[in-house]
Amino acid sequence: MTNPAFDAGELRSLLDGRWASVREKVRDSLGENELGNADDLDTESHRERTLEQLRLLAKSGVPELGFPVAQGGSGDQAGSVVSLEMLCGNLSLMVKSGVQWGLFGGAVVALGTEHHHERYLRDIMSAELPGCFAMTETGHGSDVQSLRTTATYDPATREFVVHTPHEAARKEYIGNAARDGRMAVVFAQLITAGESHGVHALLVPIRDASGNTCEGVRIEDCGRKAGLNGVDNGRIYFDQVRVPRENLLNRYGDVAEDGTYSSPIDSQGKRFFTMLGTLIRGRISVAGTSGAAAKLALEIALRYADARRQFDRPGTGEEVVVLDYLAHQRKLLPALAKSYALHFAQEELVQALDEVGRGDDERAQRELESRAAGLKAVTTWHATHTIQTCREACGGAGYLTENQLAGLKADTDVFTTFEGDNTVLLQLVAKGLLTDYKDQFDGIGTLGLAKFVADQFVGAVIERSAAHSIVQRIIDASNKDDILDRGWQLKLFDDREAHVLDGLGRRLRKANKDNAFEVFNNAQDHVLRAARVHIDRLVLDAFVAAVDRCQDPRNAEILDKLCDLYALSTIEEDKAWFLEHERISPRRAKSVTQAVNDLCGELRPHAVDLVEAFGTPRQWLTAPIATGAETSRQDAQRAHDEANPLP
Repeated sequence: MTNPAFDAGELRSLLDGRWASVREKVRDSLGENELGNADDLDTESHRERTLEQLRLLAKSGVPELGFPVAQGGSGDQAGSVVSLEMLCGNLSLMVKSGVQWGLFGGAVVALGTEHHHERYLRDIMSAELPGCFAMTETGHGSDVQSLRTTATYDPATREFVVHTPHEAARKEYIGNAARDGRMAVVFAQLITAGESHGVHALLVPIRDASGNTCEGVRIEDCGRKAGLNGVDNGRIYFDQVRVPRENLLNRYGDVAEDGTYSSPIDSQGKRFFTMLGTLIRGRISVAGTSGAAAKLALEIALRYADARRQFDRPGTGEEVVVLDYLAHQRKLLPALAKSYALHFAQEELVQALDEVGRGDDERAQRELESRAAGLKAVTTWHATHTIQTCREACGGAGYLTENQLAGLKADTDVFTTFEGDNTVLLQLVAKGLLTDYKDQFDGIGTLGLAKFVADQFVGAVIERSAAHSIVQRIIDASNKDDILDRGWQLKLFDDREAHVLDGLGRRLRKANKDNAFEVFNNAQDHVLRAARVHIDRLVLDAFVAAVDRCQDPRNAEILDKLCDLYALSTIEEDKAWFLEHERISPRRAKSVTQAVNDLCGELRPHAVDLVEAFGTPRQWLTAPIATGAETSRQDAQRAHDEANPLP
């Protein structure tokens, strides 16, 4: 047992970052309200409890963060995202909050105008108006542009007629729909004067104040799920439902009383992507919350591993602490290092959201969307893998409901496919890289992308923002061939990204009007790989920048080791590629593995302190194997201090 070799308070400040006050506000609110998870309840009771908790959270003032100042909010979209991240111990509450304030409320803010803001936002913030975000359809989940629900304008009555034309057009898996929602933001093909103008959003009442389903609306309960059973997911059908013209969220497209359509954006495709781009908060929130759930799982597993003993250590008469085994360190510590890396990458993403929201830079918006898509995919996959690893690391104890890991696994499992299917999101990242953010929005589906790349592909350039000048400086200054040299690591990540992108570009150049789909489809493995290695590089850049801004030398030293572990364990995972492409030798590959082992051993004494530094609210840590382990750890620390008094 050793004392931390770093300043835990200063490290917490670094991790809390720019939105430290938001994190503290949520921690305080959690201390004042009972917002814990409830795995032992039946579905209806769980839903009722989650709704009650939503209303408690509404009274705390936390949900007001992301709403306009004019309606009583704080105008801090980024702070709103951070606040949701802090609800990782009750993911049903997090998702229901995200639907109410992030998706439903966020759509009204982003797509509506002053009329909608004044009429609805205060009731949305207070949860007096529970709402839904009705985008996904049975037949079109990821392909939003092809939604089949229609909203046809009737100039005689000055109303839109919202309709579900067939079974595949029903709104599917809609949060808040089965039980609590009274209004939905419905995405539909807008038709006026016989012409379709693409997907637009309208406010459609689905229940009255007494909870009765509105005329023409049919709602079905999706039923019990593998997790998140405090969220009432449902299916919605519309049968010629009429809503006033004013219910169109008309920031990007409007219909006059006589049916004349107008928009500040001429291109239908560009208008569609602009609308979707304003709704990016949900995707960023899922990434942050997934990362937070992985941190909670790691804290449970590491606390248990630091107290649990198994098998005698020869010649000592004592059993070995499980975390002293290299195999156990190998399971958990690279995952901890990656959680740190993703934390800093998420912090940069949230900061970019804040900056883009204050400006009108179209390229910056496209870059934000691409980065959000990639980090959401990588972080949710990391959470899924890490939580399963933590469950295994805790043996049978990890399978018990009371120890939280089973619940975390069930509740986060769907994160890989909602707010964007991860495979589709990585294709979006690759599209951004290949097209160099050209202003090409119309017909940018698979066929459009392949044609575009065939005609206009230019070699992708790896760019860095001014904030990452430190990264470029390290690369430029490096002349060492040492696996622990940061410049060598950065160069290796850069070289892999450039090589993969160049190879993909050569493959896609073969496309023409006759074979475009086949060429793109046959290169999908390469497309996905290009996106993954790009995000790996961005995450490493973010970690390096965080180490650079750390003021305390002791903290910088231990963060440097964590950064080494992230970089080298990532290289080790992709060892086959680096060997096949002769970027490292077999001898160097063995050295990477040995270095990972050594770093695990060096970080092992600080593992629990490092995961605790994330500042996960204490209300979320309820697992007996973690809380009991902490008591044992504190007792051991006291005994150690008594036996080894300071001179």
